[in-house]
Amino acid sequence: MKYLVHMDVNLPAGMPAEEAAGIKAKEKAYSQELQRSGKWPEIWRVVGEYANYSVFDVESNDELHGILQGLPLFPYMDITVVPLAKHPSDVK
Repeated sequence: MKYLVHMDVNLPAGMPAEEAAGIKAKEKAYSQELQRSGKWPEIWRVVGEYANYSVFDVESNDELHGILQGLPLFPYMDITVVPLAKHPSDVK
């Protein structure tokens, strides 16, 4: 099942820089592991924002939920999930 996920990150203004850097490093490692596994095949930055649009390819709603909750930045995100269906005009 494929999902389009919008993640908008809102770190607290008073968060110490070292703490933010540590969380971001863990986030990068976690997300790249998921990308290599094929579960997170696409990630696109939103220009001018600390946000992204990503495509996830997972087995179920529950699997996606677990992946998203596992994101180190999850407590600081507003997330929107859109289930995707193949378009009948897609040539692939």
